[in-house]
Amino acid sequence: MTLPIAPIDRLVVPLDVPSRADALDLARRLKGRVGMLKVGLELFCAEGPGFVKEIQAFAPVFLDLKLHDIPTTVRRALEALLPLDVRLINIHAQGGPAMIEAAAEAVRAHRNRGGKTQLLAVTVLTSLDREALRRVGQPMEPGELALQLARLAKKYGADGVVCSALEAPAIRDACGEAFHRLTPGIRPQGTATQDQARVLTPAQALRNGATWLVVGRPITQAPDPAAAAEAILAEIASC
Repeated sequence: MTLPIAPIDRLVVPLDVPSRADALDLARRLKGRVGMLKVGLELFCAEGPGFVKEIQAFAPVFLDLKLHDIPTTVRRALEALLPLDVRLINIHAQGGPAMIEAAAEAVRAHRNRGGKTQLLAVTVLTSLDREALRRVGQPMEPGELALQLARLAKKYGADGVVCSALEAPAIRDACGEAFHRLTPGIRPQGTATQDQARVLTPAQALRNGATWLVVGRPITQAPDPAAAAEAILAEIASC
């Protein structure tokens, strides 16, 4: 039986801010109000593994690097990163079966040594819509492609996927409740969608079967990020 997830554990906030000092300040302000803090590629490249350890003092970390390379390179990169024992780490599902499997083997070996990291595979970026996919030669609709990639990720050992909340119901039905669904592009009612093409509110995303919700600028650019996070937690708790 799948245990209920507490509202706070569902909320993931990206530290997409200009500097290390800003990131640490935001992490301090959000301590006790978020389930995970997301460290993305830009911040990781600027500050490195030591910074991830600093952030882990405030909340578990989702290390959002979206690795995508040949299988051996991805496995070795993960083996270098996994001693950080972040909560989540991700790869691109479009790297294919061998790459997903190599990544999954590295993560399983880490967990066999007592680690906690889980592996997510990115399906279709929430910044991409049908027209954007067409321009890169992809004939599928975003939802069709996301579902196909989710099935591939599950088959080759990932623990879940990063997907739009719009695709979460079909992925849950196809891959099972235990196969996690982290959903970016979450915007509270009445806020701007900005550069996200496929968005839902926190309540809509949870009804669609999202495991975790990534909420960025509505929290990080709010006058009071802590209050903004608490308002979203209240919405999550009401679902």
